[in-house]
Amino acid sequence: MGQLETLTTPVCIIGSGPAAHTAAIYVARAELTPILFEGWMANGIAAGGQLTTTTDVENFPGFPKGILGGELTDAFREQSQRFNTRIFSETVDEVDLSKRPFKVTTDTHQVEADTLIIATGAVAKRLEFKGAGENGGFWNKGISACAVCDGAAPMFRKVPLAVIGGGDSAMEEANFLTRYGSKVYIIHRRDEFRASKIMQKRARDNPKIEVLFSHSTLEAYGDVKGLNGLKLQNLKSNDIIDLPVKGLFFAIGHEPATKFLQHQLKTDADGYILTTPGSTKTSIDGVYAAGDVQDKKYRQAITAAGSGCMAALEAEHFLQEHEVQQGKSEPSTAENEALPDNGRAPPEHRPV
Repeated sequence: MGQLETLTTPVCIIGSGPAAHTAAIYVARAELTPILFEGWMANGIAAGGQLTTTTDVENFPGFPKGILGGELTDAFREQSQRFNTRIFSETVDEVDLSKRPFKVTTDTHQVEADTLIIATGAVAKRLEFKGAGENGGFWNKGISACAVCDGAAPMFRKVPLAVIGGGDSAMEEANFLTRYGSKVYIIHRRDEFRASKIMQKRARDNPKIEVLFSHSTLEAYGDVKGLNGLKLQNLKSNDIIDLPVKGLFFAIGHEPATKFLQHQLKTDADGYILTTPGSTKTSIDGVYAAGDVQDKKYRQAITAAGSGCMAALEAEHFLQEHEVQQGKSEPSTAENEALPDNGRAPPEHRPV
C-alpha cells in the first residue's frame, strides 16, 4: 500500500445498493457532499449489491413493467451523482471507530468522517454443484436465492419448484411458493428440520409441499430455456433420483458483510449489526447501519431504501446537534465552549 490520499467529509457511506444510494441522495441534497465507497467486487458481487444478481425486478415502486436489477442499480448511482455524491469504486479494508472523526481506509484513500453509514448488505449463501452457477449454469435461469423477490415470476407459475434448506426461512419460502407453483419440494440434507415447530407444522400441513429428508443436490440440468430438473442423492441409501422441477430456491441463510468492522460494533450471533429499535443507530454514536446488513427479516430492496433514508436523516440530525460544519470535525468540549457564534445555520433538511 502506497501513500494514501486523505479526504474529509461530514458523512461517509459504505455500500452500493438501495440503502447506500438512498442515504447518499438524502445527504447530498442536504449539501453535505458525502463520500460513498461502492466497492470493487466486494464479497464477490459487483457494485449494486444483490440486485445485480437478479433479472426482472417487479416489486419496486415506479416501474409498472418491471426493470432489470442492473438497470435499477445504475439509476440509483446516477441519481446519487446528480446531487454531487463522490463515489469511489474501492473496497473498504478497515475502519477505525475508536474516536471521531472516524477513519475509513481503502487501498488508495483514507477518509476522515464525522458520521458513518454502513450499508454493505448481506450475501445470500449458495450451494455449489454442477449447473448451479452463472457460467454455463442456471443461476437466474430457474435458480434463485429469494423466493419473495422472484417466486411470482411467470416462469415459476403452475410448475414444480424446489427449496433447499431446513430453517424457518426455508419453511416460509416453501409456503410462499405454493401460491404459484404446482408443487413445492423441500430438500434437506438432514433427517430433521432445525426450523421452529410452528413453521415446520405449517409446511407439513400444506398439501402442496413434499419433504425430501436426507438428500443432497448433485446437479441441476436443463436447456436454453432454463432449469428442467435436479439430480439428488439419498444420503442413506446412496440412490440417485431425478427430480423434475422448473425452479430451485436456496434458503440456507445470508452472511452480512461486516467482517471489515473487526467487532467494533455490536452485532448478533450471525454478524448482523444491532441497531436501536425504530432507528438505524448502532452501538457507537455517529455510526448508522442501513439495509440488509442490519435486517435479517425482510431483506427487500424497498425496505433497504427506507432504512437508508432513516440513516441519512439521523446522521444529519447528529451533525446539527454537534454543530459540525461541512468538512470539519467536532471540536472538543472545551473548544466548543470557546467557539464564537458565527451565525452559520446547521445543515437544513430538504424534503423531497
